[in-house]
Amino acid sequence: MANWVAHSLIDGIRSESGLDAEHLPAGATPGRPVSQPLAAQAAARMAAICPGGAIAARGDAVGVDFVHCVHCQRCRRPDGDLAWREDAQWGAWRDAASNPLPHRFRHSVNVRYLDAGACGACMGEVRLIDAPPYNLHRYGIFVTATPRDADVLLVAGPVTEAMRLPLRKTYEAMPEPKRVVAMGVCAINGGVFGRSFASIGGAGDVVPVDLVIAGCPPPPLAIAHGLLLAAGQLQPGRGSDALEP
Repeated sequence: MANWVAHSLIDGIRSESGLDAEHLPAGATPGRPVSQPLAAQAAARMAAICPGGAIAARGDAVGVDFVHCVHCQRCRRPDGDLAWREDAQWGAWRDAASNPLPHRFRHSVNVRYLDAGACGACMGEVRLIDAPPYNLHRYGIFVTATPRDADVLLVAGPVTEAMRLPLRKTYEAMPEPKRVVAMGVCAINGGVFGRSFASIGGAGDVVPVDLVIAGCPPPPLAIAHGLLLAAGQLQPGRGSDALEP
């Protein structure tokens, strides 16, 4: 045990200092496409190759609806025509009526993660949020195994028919006040799976969603950004345009 203490004192803190894009190390985020001016022909080409319908040609510009972006990278330079913003501030409130947890929860928030039918990519990212580089515990945010102790429900994946009832029961078991965060494109709107005999669509079709974290999948820092918004530790700023049309 003494050796671990010595190593910690020598090495110092290794957690990322924050969510500011200027201080993010290389590879911390895949970035995201943003709305930008673009020649009409190139804009039409980018809209045509987008499998998620996230890009819309608008004359001499393109509009990017990030909540439909599946990070296929087809539009990204140098092969594509769009420049990407290298940030991890992807959380956004679902609508103007949504708001964070009351102030008394600010530094004591328990999160229940629920996989409603995801491919596994979101689970891989969630497992990292309490790893040393991200260390969400330093903000007073913890993952709990029971919905009865949860303040925030973090949902990933398109909601399958088999998970419709478990999702509803999990939400109902949570005490008030509570917030629901849809993590990833699939949980927001069904993603590439959409609606079918096996998929209902996004989490919002089963329970009320307060906040969304776009991405496919969102990286750990983007998940942290969304949870910090839900906890009231961050105010909507540069990252609040995740729903930018």
